[in-house]
Amino acid sequence: MKRTKINDVLAQGQPGEELFVQGWVRTTRDQKSVSFMSINDGSCASHLQVVFDASLPGFETVAKLGPGAAVGVVGGLVESPGKGQRVELKATAIDVYGEAAAESYPLQKKGHSLEFLRSIAHLRARTNTFGAVFRLRNALAFAIHRFYQERGFAWVHTPIISSSDCEGAGEMFQVTTLDLASLPRGDDGAVDYSADFFGRPTYLTVSGQLEAELLAMGLGDVYTFGPTFRAENSNTRRHVAEFWMVEPEMAFADLDDDVRLAEDFLKAIITECLERCPDDLALLERFFKKGLRHDLEAVATAPFERMTYTEAVSILEQSKEPFEYPVSWGIDLQAEHERYLTEKKVGRPVVVTDYPKAIKAFYMRVNDDGKTVAAMDVLCPGVGEIVGGSQREERLDVLEARIEELGLPLDVYWWYLDIRRFGTVKHCGFGLGFERMLQYLTGMENIRDVIAFPRTPGNAEF
Repeated sequence: MKRTKINDVLAQGQPGEELFVQGWVRTTRDQKSVSFMSINDGSCASHLQVVFDASLPGFETVAKLGPGAAVGVVGGLVESPGKGQRVELKATAIDVYGEAAAESYPLQKKGHSLEFLRSIAHLRARTNTFGAVFRLRNALAFAIHRFYQERGFAWVHTPIISSSDCEGAGEMFQVTTLDLASLPRGDDGAVDYSADFFGRPTYLTVSGQLEAELLAMGLGDVYTFGPTFRAENSNTRRHVAEFWMVEPEMAFADLDDDVRLAEDFLKAIITECLERCPDDLALLERFFKKGLRHDLEAVATAPFERMTYTEAVSILEQSKEPFEYPVSWGIDLQAEHERYLTEKKVGRPVVVTDYPKAIKAFYMRVNDDGKTVAAMDVLCPGVGEIVGGSQREERLDVLEARIEELGLPLDVYWWYLDIRRFGTVKHCGFGLGFERMLQYLTGMENIRDVIAFPRTPGNAEF
């Protein structure tokens, strides 16, 4: 008999149907003449109740099953007399695939802290919370691809191994095949990278942006969606060493086009997740963030406010808020500043543009004032910055001057400079941290709880 997934049973199943379902036991309980088993197969947040009695073949074994056991159940669907469930499955046969010893199975019928669940990340997908989080992760990824594919963007695959530092921060994981116990060295004592696999120092990428720009110069509109890495020794709730980035790049487009794309993008992906995962969002709202759905709907429907960095600083300076970090023109806005603008001053998402040149990356287009660049950040209530982007510097002389000004080697970026030599055009793009977006979508406070196997300082267990 063909298997039916539990989400289809609960949504479409009709009493009288003969079904075959598979899943993991969540709970069991006995009454005088009948026993109940709740199972889940990961397809939805809800569980299917299975009813059986002593006439069931193998009853003695099945009745002793505890949480975590894997089973296959054949039976007839009947109306459920219990509250909160439309149907239940009256079992005629239950096949036990794998038992889970009650004394050692970590996920018992009780509340578990998120910290504890991180220590058993290989099992936490079986919990209600992480089932919801990872189904939303899937829905969000699908929504992202749908958005760009429907608008004619090409999905491009940029290198994971890179010889350049896009962000200029220097916090990169080095990739090498050299024997670390016996490194080849030149006469000056420096490591001789000519003996390495690539013949030069290479690293795990922090961004696919630079390569995406190259491809946009031939394909027009492109986007990357892949893993990125940063060797930042941070244990905050907002940082992991391995994360995913979404980075669109558009040729023949300026900062205004960038802002419009970012607003349309955020509204579209939030709307799709609201429509596809109402039960998962309801579960997370119940246990982790009250008002989650309302907040998401507000972002998906409200017009985004737009202001320059200079205007934002003026608003912050005039406020009576006791900021921990003092405000003055030229500072990098902190999360507390961003949340004040979105939550207290405007009450909806804010796009801040035209940041000081000194605090932004070399590739951002310098404005006519010579002090600011055509950059933009999208700030959302409850989280602060969620998207960061810019119009890219398309003028060769200005870009070369910026690279030298920041002390970066021109020769490393010869290929990046070439696209300014040969048919340069205005172009723009932005980056969205996938896990940061998922934190906002799920209401989870720690980024480690929205990625299956987080990589953090000292932790690569799974």
